[in-house]
Amino acid sequence: MSYTSLNPYSGEVLLSVPDATDAEIDAALETAHASYLRWRATPIAERVAVLARAAELVKERRVELGRLSTLEMGRLLGESLREVDISQSIFDYYAENAEHLLKPKPVATVAGEAEVHFDPLGIVFAVEPWNAPFYQVVRVLAPQIAVGNAVILKHANIVPQCAQALSQLMLDAGLPEGVFTNVYATHAQSERIIADERVRGVTLTGSETAGSIVAAQAGAALTKSVLELGGSDAMIVLEDANLDLTVTCAAMGRMAQSGQICISPKRIIVVDSRYDEFLERYRLALSGLRGGDPLAEETTVGPLSSRAAAERVKEQLRRAVDHGATLIEVGEPVPDIPTFVQPTILTGVERNNPIYYEEIFGPVPMVFRVADEAAALELANDSPFGLAGSVYSEDVAHAQEVAKRIETGMVWINTPPGTTPDLPFGGIKRSGYGHELGEAGLKEFANQKLIVTPQRLE
Repeated sequence: MSYTSLNPYSGEVLLSVPDATDAEIDAALETAHASYLRWRATPIAERVAVLARAAELVKERRVELGRLSTLEMGRLLGESLREVDISQSIFDYYAENAEHLLKPKPVATVAGEAEVHFDPLGIVFAVEPWNAPFYQVVRVLAPQIAVGNAVILKHANIVPQCAQALSQLMLDAGLPEGVFTNVYATHAQSERIIADERVRGVTLTGSETAGSIVAAQAGAALTKSVLELGGSDAMIVLEDANLDLTVTCAAMGRMAQSGQICISPKRIIVVDSRYDEFLERYRLALSGLRGGDPLAEETTVGPLSSRAAAERVKEQLRRAVDHGATLIEVGEPVPDIPTFVQPTILTGVERNNPIYYEEIFGPVPMVFRVADEAAALELANDSPFGLAGSVYSEDVAHAQEVAKRIETGMVWINTPPGTTPDLPFGGIKRSGYGHELGEAGLKEFANQKLIVTPQRLE
């Protein structure tokens, strides 16, 4: 494995970093553990003060960080800037809320007086993806710093500059060296890190394949893990949906970041009475898409993160057509650059089509026609994934009832799925387990220690 920053639009190699040596990995573990022992004893007021300062630095470096993200993974600059803003808000949230969320929690019991305390565990190993190179790390890093853990990061091998930038930012914010360590680890070295007894937690955001490997390694070490894996989220459009809103959300939600978002609405399920009108309006809404330089204001669709990523999507499209699907290309022709994929609507996908059960990580929504609401729910739940989803209806109360019947970790009503620092984020089935963000994410890698004082008998 090599860590290489390659501009997906220009093809320019921006930086190449050698893999870590085994000695460097050993040193990182030693330093992280020693730093953890000191950090856990640091008053929480001082720990969250570092988070507050990190939020300030993210704001000050907003343009620099956003541009770096775009250069390394290719999405539009505006999208990168919004990611930086979300990252700042996560630092702010835990700076403002972690102290009271981590206070001991009384438990009513017949045994006497009882409290649950939230103590740090040790080193948390974070394996993070390229598609949101700051947000994905910060949503792990901020709560672990607040709890008192140390974090070792193995970032995706195409965003080494983003990893370096965040590492430096945390040092500049006053975080002691070793509490957060970025390593350019190989797969074999990652396995060694997970097996180390000083590592008490492992979290991964990535593919099903990577998740199953890491989960097995963590299980062998009896180390707790959290996984956020793929998604093929259902967007259910009911008979009374506001199509102006629905079409806008379908276009925005699926084409954002050229479709490279885990919680993007990848399967749009429309009841029969609204299907024809929806599809026509959806095509029209996407007709103005323009591919180009992601740093240019006029560009509305950027390249995918790499040539390999684009080839995977193109191969999926070829197989989908071979099995009977229909392609509807939309938008202006994209540049003749290997990292681009023409935005495309897929229709006519049946259950015997391999793409039916796959995640498409690119600008390709699948649109399904179903007879009614019951059929929409059946199709939505006929998936190995269960990350997020959405329901569109003018009757919000009814939409909420439909949402309760979707087998997934998160459902949003009349808006694409999103993320805020105070809401738990996580999925079920082959989309993973555990949570990040909110109070749940703060306590995932805390020792929830019960202390009981029995009642004295008179």
